[in-house]
Amino acid sequence: MQVHFALPSTLTAITRKVTVAAGRFAPGHLGELTAVVPFELVDAVLAETRTVQRRLRDLPSRVGMYFLLAMCLFPEVGYRLVWDKLTSGLAGIPVASPSTKALRDLRRRLGAAPMRSPFEVLAGPLARPTTPGVRFGAYRTVSFDGCSSLRVPDSPRNRAWLGRTAHHGYPTLELMTLVETGTRALIGAVFGPTDDGETAYARRLLHLLRPDMLVLWDKGFDANDFLAQASATGAKVLGRLRSNRRTPLLARLDDGSYLSVIGTVGVRVIDAEITVTCADGTVFTGFYRLITTLTDARRHPAAALIKLYHERWEHESAYYALRHTIMAGRKLRSNDRAGLEQEMWALLTLYQALRTVMVEAAESVPGTDPDRCCFTVALQTARDQVVQAAGIVPDEQGSLGLIGRRVLSRLLAPRRHRTSTRKVKSPMSRYSERRDDGRPDHSRIMTDLAVTVLEPGPEQPPLPTVSRDDRYTAPAQRRRHRILALLQNDPNRLWRPAEIAAHFGDVTLHTMYRQLSRWANTGLIHKLGPGLYAATTWTSTPLPPAQTG
Repeated sequence: MQVHFALPSTLTAITRKVTVAAGRFAPGHLGELTAVVPFELVDAVLAETRTVQRRLRDLPSRVGMYFLLAMCLFPEVGYRLVWDKLTSGLAGIPVASPSTKALRDLRRRLGAAPMRSPFEVLAGPLARPTTPGVRFGAYRTVSFDGCSSLRVPDSPRNRAWLGRTAHHGYPTLELMTLVETGTRALIGAVFGPTDDGETAYARRLLHLLRPDMLVLWDKGFDANDFLAQASATGAKVLGRLRSNRRTPLLARLDDGSYLSVIGTVGVRVIDAEITVTCADGTVFTGFYRLITTLTDARRHPAAALIKLYHERWEHESAYYALRHTIMAGRKLRSNDRAGLEQEMWALLTLYQALRTVMVEAAESVPGTDPDRCCFTVALQTARDQVVQAAGIVPDEQGSLGLIGRRVLSRLLAPRRHRTSTRKVKSPMSRYSERRDDGRPDHSRIMTDLAVTVLEPGPEQPPLPTVSRDDRYTAPAQRRRHRILALLQNDPNRLWRPAEIAAHFGDVTLHTMYRQLSRWANTGLIHKLGPGLYAATTWTSTPLPPAQTG
């Protein structure tokens, strides 16, 4: 359902003084962020979704909407303490004192639909044409990326929806977003079980692309059908190409790139070697293989596109703000699907509201890059205002509230030129170990970075005669048949995904996790424990009972 609601411009909303509602509606506020998620929007959403209370309760539905946002604003405390924070600054106003069960019933009465609608109203690009760092020529840069590390409680209903995750104990939620890289604003979001895969989720966001957008994405989004569907929207594409893809050389270009075709889409391929020199003298080399539908090498040189592709990492910063700044690394609260959906839409709405205030603050001072605004400062100020029930007190110029002023007074310093590996200290993370590829194990300062565009050789390797897609491979050579044969050779052996991936050598560990989990759900193989698979199901023989004297 799409809610259509005419909001004033964000700047107008921010400069408007917000007063706390009267009577039983008084706890329904979010400090200065109430101007971004105003009473009128919340009431319109509740009316559209038919979730307005039928009688005036001590806990009206509007109060419940702001309670859900505050619940995400204070993830470290329970329902009662969240309510206490909402009402602590309402001196002289009689407010209800609900029990934990009453607040839980309030969540159930609202459901997920009213919380999704405010996000759909607020979501979208926030930058103006003159905002620094948001455009590449005539195009607004956006990116696709998924996050599969949002942990949820290990309850039976959550497992029934999301399943188990092989590399850690909690079920996890897959979140796919389309982000404006310059401001890290959310343009759209979907989420669900991790087994569905990133490309399937990204397809549900393709309708948000526009002809003035340049989409950045990582390896794994270069499937022929997905590339064709993204190009059909009119948006341009810049993304990494998997190393096992073979592309025909149709024409060489002056900057070292060449024209090719993937499926039915004409593309330009850029092979690059990147050499990094660190302050301690360490030198290592990496390789990028990019494809783009920007085929004019004179207007969009290869070196400029290679430099631009690094902006894709702004998407990771957006996920860092969600998982670690707002949630502080904690798992979500809800124990069933309806609660998780409601909580996720509330979290995404809160994130977008904070980004809206930050971007408007940056744009009030010409030349300020929104990338230098500190999300932690904005979040902490919003929390303080909720506790104090503070409305907006405009400054002398009448342009900014307290969040904007604090953000501008504590802008982040320019970024240091440094490099670090994708390695997580958690022993259950799939990034906890990596191959020795010459990169340093710890973050180091870079002193030099050289990018060399590699021209294709005089003789390109021939295209493979057999497709890597299993649909066009002989049944005996398909990956599924080869893995089933391996497991059936020793039916009682417990195999780990890392062992199977290392045995064949042509599949990544992440893909192996997904495929084994999918085959176990369909009954082809059996999952006997976290990350343990076998051809047959079996149980160990129990020990005899202990003898008592």
